[in-house]
Amino acid sequence: MVTELSVEELKARLDAGEKPLVIDVREPWERDISKLEIAQAMPMASVPQRLNELDPTTPIIVMCRSGGRSLQVAHLLESHGFRSVSNLTGGILAWGERIDPSLRPY
Repeated sequence: MVTELSVEELKARLDAGEKPLVIDVREPWERDISKLEIAQAMPMASVPQRLNELDPTTPIIVMCRSGGRSLQVAHLLESHGFRSVSNLTGGILAWGERIDPSLRPY
C-alpha cells in the first residue's frame, strides 16, 4: 500500500542521517526551476522503461510538483512488486512552503 509521507517527515529522516531513495518524476525543465538535491531524476514517462534500475526491496519516496503525478508513479511501482513506496504529500511546493522557502514556486 502506498503511504503518504509529509515533507516534515522526510526532513526529519534526512536530519537523522537517513539517505532514502527519493525519485523526482517531474520534467527536466521543472527541476531546472526548483529541486531537491537528494532526489534522483526520473521523469514520469520514463519510469516504466526504467523499473530495472530500481531495487524492489528498497524503500522509495516518489515526489513531483504537488503530489499527483508522484502518487500515480507510486501506484505503478507498487503494481510491479515494489514493497515500500511512499508519496511525498504536497511535493516540491510543500517543501518550499514549509521546509525551504528559498525554492522558487512555479
